[in-house]
Amino acid sequence: MIKNKTITIFTFIFLSLIVFSCKKDSNQPEVEHNLIEAYVSENQLDGQFTSSGLYYVIIQPGTTDHPTINSSVNCSYKGYTLDNVVFDEGNSITFGLYQVIAGWQEGIQLIGKGGKIKLIIPSDLAYGSAGSGSIGPNEVLVFDVTLNDF
Repeated sequence: MIKNKTITIFTFIFLSLIVFSCKKDSNQPEVEHNLIEAYVSENQLDGQFTSSGLYYVIIQPGTTDHPTINSSVNCSYKGYTLDNVVFDEGNSITFGLYQVIAGWQEGIQLIGKGGKIKLIIPSDLAYGSAGSGSIGPNEVLVFDVTLNDF
């Protein structure tokens, strides 16, 4: 009887730990929004938030014709963290817009050919709580992107 109670208690504790450790922090979007606002203020950026939480600054609008989610785009970019650590960059890279993170999908459609944009992407529009490679979990990302062609 004691053995069964002990097993039941340990099972309950174990399952509780799993449930609570997997639960996403409900304050994460607010925390990241505050981090983005601090970065924007510190860097004196003049842009705006979309309803999804993406912050963008259009440096050059480019042509009036914009890509769609189904477009094949050619971009040059630099990606870095809020503390300016570069994690990736590319020059004249071609890909389907539907193949990239949600922040890029949304942001690149805001400019035309020849356009330049700064995207500050909350983690839920990037790599989320899993992260990717050198990008940590729940990391806000910054990209400077030029849309060369589509």
